[in-house]
Parts: sequence; structure tokens; C-alpha cells
Amino acid sequence: MKSNMIEKYVSVFSEDDLMERCRRIRHVALDMDGTIYMGGTLFPYTLSFLEGLKSMGISYSFLTNNPSRSLGEYLQKLAKLGIPATEEEMYTTVGATIDYLHAHYPQARKLFLLGTPGMIGQFEQAGFVSTDDDAADVPDVVIASFDMSLTYDRLCCAAWWISQGLPYLATNPDRVCPTDLPTVLVDCGSICKCLEEATGRRPDKVLGKPDPDMLTGILDRHGLQPDQIAMAGDRIYTDIEMARRAGALGVLVLSGETTWETASAADPRPDITVRTVADFGDLLRRSRA
Repeated sequence: MKSNMIEKYVSVFSEDDLMERCRRIRHVALDMDGTIYMGGTLFPYTLSFLEGLKSMGISYSFLTNNPSRSLGEYLQKLAKLGIPATEEEMYTTVGATIDYLHAHYPQARKLFLLGTPGMIGQFEQAGFVSTDDDAADVPDVVIASFDMSLTYDRLCCAAWWISQGLPYLATNPDRVCPTDLPTVLVDCGSICKCLEEATGRRPDKVLGKPDPDMLTGILDRHGLQPDQIAMAGDRIYTDIEMARRAGALGVLVLSGETTWETASAADPRPDITVRTVADFGDLLRRSRA
């Protein structure tokens, strides 16, 4: 397996500095797919890792760039996998996009939403109206997302509104979504690339990781400084880049998308590279021994 390329961890810090950085950690922000589970399969070490965090007095939250499910659906999925979680412990890119709309487009109400029914439902619950696939129903903002229900007509409609110069947001930059199935799940970043080729426009704002604002709410909620939070995830260009931009500790796991070859060639390299979150848990325990 790709994760066997390292013993347990590799770090850019000296051993003493690494222990000091780990000793400061009071909260761990966790990516989900590829980090604590893959598709519909919980990794065998996840529950013991979470229990270990609790025993050390370290809180945690779940962050995901996958906006295809509503907040309630994610909580149900975690519960089905045996992980109890609250709404306060979940933050998705849909929530980040809603927060951004409230802050930067306070008058916007009508949205053209290129996304799944679950995602559209979460926007509607927040008070927005989803426009029809009709050139007469003009939206205030166009939002592209990871749309597993995508149809050609809706893609063309999104391209039309984008070409007309309307505000255009993307929920996340991911090119593909991790899966344990024999397929490639084309994600929001790839859909936006298609729209860019058709319209000549990139999104005005791309929410989700690596945007450091994804960590701001957690820092504020727990009264933490950036060096007291670790971001653990399986992608360098989202999870680890967000940690770098936010000044947090970036922990790359090799249980998902990224291979050891990619991790070792990255510039800058992740603060810590581990095989799984279980190995990161071991580091946290050692730092407190």
C-alpha cells in the first residue's frame, strides 16, 4: 500500500520542535472522506483515535468539502458509521457559502444552484430561493457545486448565467471526490473547469478548503490560537494548504487521495505526513507523556 512508504510519520520539524507543536494542540479539525472513512467504509482505527483525543482533552470537529449532502444527512451518515456528532461539530462548504452570501451579498435571495437536491434543500432552509431552469427567472447569484445529479441542460443554463456576468461562486475546488467504488467522481473543481472553457470565467470566489475561513469559526468558537489547532486530511491542495494559510498545524494522511510520492515531492511539504490519523494520535500522546 502507498502508506507503507513511511514507518509512521515524517515531519519538517526537528523531533523536539515536533513534540512542542503537538503539545500545543487543543483541537483537531478532521477531513472526512479519505481521512476517517472511505466512501461508506469506516477506517478500523477511527473510533479509537477519536476516543484517544477525548482522553487527552482534545476536542475535534469534522470539515468536509463535499457539499452533496445536507448537514442532517452528514450527521446521519456519521451516526450510521458509529460516530455520534452534533451540528456544532460539523462544518461543510454549504455552510461556508451561506455565510459568505450573508456577508458579501446580503440582498441576494434567488440562486441558480448547480447541485444535488440535498444541497439545494440546505440553501432553501437558510431562506434562499432556487430559480428555475428558465432564462426569464434571473438569479442574483450563480453557485456551482459537486453535482451528482448534473444534467446537460442545467450545465448549459449555468453557463448562460455565468456568461451574462452574474456573481458566480463555487462551493469547493476539489477535482474529484474520494470513493471506494470502481469509478471517478467528478467534483466541483472539474465542473467549474468545464464552465470556464465554455464561458471564459472562473468563479469570483471558491469557498471551502483551502480557504482559511473554514477554520475561523472553529477558532472563534473554542477561543483558540491558530497554533492550537491541527488540520488532518488527505489532500495537499485543500486540507494542508488551508492549514498553511491559517497558521495551523497541517497533518497529511496517506489513507486517501495523496500518495507518498506526491507528498515527498510537495513544495512546501506538509508539516507532518502520517500513514493514518491513528499515527497522529500516537504523536499527540507522545507529546504529552
